[in-house]
Amino acid sequence: MSDIIRLLPDSVANQIAAGEVVQRPSSVVKELLENSIDAGADRIELWLTEAGKTCIQVIDNGKGMSETDARLSFERHATSKISDAKDLFNLHTMGFRGEALASIAAVAQVELQTRTDNDEMGVSITMEGARCTDQHLVMCPVGANFAVRNLFFNVPARRRFLKSNLTEMNNIMQEFERVALANPSVTFRLYKDGALALDLKGGTFKQRILGLFGKALDKQLLPLAIDTDIVKVDGFTGTVQNAKQKGFRQFFFVNGRYMRHPYFNKAVQAAYERLLPADKQVSFFLRLTVDPTRIDVNIHPSKTEIKFEDERPIWQLLLVAVRDALGKYNAVPTIDFDNTFDVSIPSFNGGQLATEPTPRVNPRYNPFEEVGKWGSSKVREFESSKVREFKEFKSPKAAPSHWQDLYENIESRVKSQESREEKIEKSQISNLFQYSSRYIVTPARSGLMVIDYVRAHRRILYDKYMANLERGEKVSQSLLFPEMVQTTVAQSYIVDSMLPQLNAVGFDIAPAGPAAYAVNAVPAAAANTDVNALICKLIDDFDKQGLKAQDLYHTLAMTLALTNALTEGRTLNKQEMTSIVDDLFACQTPNYTPDGKLIITIIAEEKIVENFVKK
Repeated sequence: MSDIIRLLPDSVANQIAAGEVVQRPSSVVKELLENSIDAGADRIELWLTEAGKTCIQVIDNGKGMSETDARLSFERHATSKISDAKDLFNLHTMGFRGEALASIAAVAQVELQTRTDNDEMGVSITMEGARCTDQHLVMCPVGANFAVRNLFFNVPARRRFLKSNLTEMNNIMQEFERVALANPSVTFRLYKDGALALDLKGGTFKQRILGLFGKALDKQLLPLAIDTDIVKVDGFTGTVQNAKQKGFRQFFFVNGRYMRHPYFNKAVQAAYERLLPADKQVSFFLRLTVDPTRIDVNIHPSKTEIKFEDERPIWQLLLVAVRDALGKYNAVPTIDFDNTFDVSIPSFNGGQLATEPTPRVNPRYNPFEEVGKWGSSKVREFESSKVREFKEFKSPKAAPSHWQDLYENIESRVKSQESREEKIEKSQISNLFQYSSRYIVTPARSGLMVIDYVRAHRRILYDKYMANLERGEKVSQSLLFPEMVQTTVAQSYIVDSMLPQLNAVGFDIAPAGPAAYAVNAVPAAAANTDVNALICKLIDDFDKQGLKAQDLYHTLAMTLALTNALTEGRTLNKQEMTSIVDDLFACQTPNYTPDGKLIITIIAEEKIVENFVKK
């Protein structure tokens, strides 16, 4: 039998390595920016064409490379960052594997121009598919200029799987933000398709945060700092009042390197325990400084997964640091103890004998008549699917024998449920009164009807706004002074793609600088709305692949309805309750909100009677 094992050519080995290191344009951006940081650059420019698909160019003023080093840098496992295995546990640089440039050159056309301060002439090297196609001396400034063109030109399957420019730009911005935040003293400039999109001057950590995410974040951040023998923690954490369901920004850095660490993330969440709803989180920007010998960075090629020797003590210190910041700046909401609903606890009577509780059974209970935890809409959806499955059979004989009874039972229940829902009409209402802080209650033929007036008003406003938008009624309200909206560079892609649709429904929005927009007019329905919050909500809800007109109408109508609807806790008079009920039953779907939440429920008369009948 002949030998079958052989060494792979370097070009094939480099393409295999590139599969882990270079996954998309953002991977190239990350590696090149980190190389510039390791080279000691304090000024870095990033140029992007078509979200990096056509060209990614990184220019820095670092120390540069000699001609020999420049050529050797494209070889696998060639690096100046480490020299032996011991250095892996005492890293002071971003890179150390020596794989990035070789992997990039294997799947792209790369041109490098670089010069050191000691050389009068620089060198230009051109790589294509891991092969050096040109090398010559050139006049260039000190530093390095990498141009990566036509990524995955020789791996068409990988190129076809690249996403839209918007998605790729979002991924690039994530990497750019992480490097920029980790190095606030470095000046960064970002150019998008030839135009300056972001200019970040070197400064403090807080200045860098506000430069990336907007000055509105200034009032939402609480500074924190703690210094121990194990770890030094500094940075900022968010206030309780500005917690969000989405759009929050959470960053951990260790020794100037971005990291993902779910365990430490839980420490921050624990500090907000009982202060935040389960579906909301705060932004935080936290920097950890530890002894490099007590962490392991060599876990994954992305170098974002890091192991700590002192995980548990650091977890406790993070918890203390965040709680200390919340207490120091009085960020914890005050508790107003209301004695309106006092609980009467009976006193213990020592002479009274305890009696064995008697279980109560309802012999008339039928589980098929109860909705249970599914909710009526889920039950009907399940039942209807079973009916459709049965009807798909060409003849009753083709169906399983037990399906006939099941079909008849389900069909009768669906019809019964539909008939009950049809009875929820305004004609049932005889009198209205308000219960608690958000419910309208009225007697009905089948029992007691309870209406959530907050959700009801949302449904009413949503239908009104949707009708106006679908009819093309463009009624705008000009603003006395233009409202300036500052977005991130990634968000500016979204706004640019939404501008025609936004202007078509009554907005007047015009670009006013890099990632900035001037809102001159809004739809009349949004005249009293916080414009910045409205635009941010539309951006958050925007589908990354683009919205159709109907989708934008829904998002806009939902946002306006949520913003302008009545809030809980308001006392309604008779006329207001009557108006809400009249408008609600004029809606096509009065039972549910546009996002599927229940508006109306009926407490059946027999349920009320059961509470007064002795078992």
